[in-house]
Amino acid sequence: MAETTPFAGWSRDLRDELDRNEGNPAVGTRLLLEDDRARHWEIRLAPGQRLAFHRHVLDYVWTCVTGGAAVSHTGAGETLAVSYGVGETRRLSFGTGESMIHDLENAGDDDLVFTTIEYLASANAPLPLAGIRGAA
Repeated sequence: MAETTPFAGWSRDLRDELDRNEGNPAVGTRLLLEDDRARHWEIRLAPGQRLAFHRHVLDYVWTCVTGGAAVSHTGAGETLAVSYGVGETRRLSFGTGESMIHDLENAGDDDLVFTTIEYLASANAPLPLAGIRGAA
């Protein structure tokens, strides 16, 4: 198995965006609802469109509504090509102090749509949503 060099092929702009968005709580393109238990997000990306780097600190579940192809860059410097099926659903959890940062780019020919629900009763405090449209 060949080893890859972290951040190989990344542009300076992409590395700078990662640094700027270390604490970005916008895990979707639109916050649909926030109540005392959860944040409900939509991700809707046209072909070639990206969701900027964002940090997950809360337990969450996502469902890919449309299916499609994507490229994601991780905070560890990986570049991942991913294919999603219609209705594919996953749950991720984070222990105290754990988190994940990544972006998401639609690499397909059709819109890529996800729903994501973050659970506020998680091991970590939620990141503040100040300035995010739809936030309370």
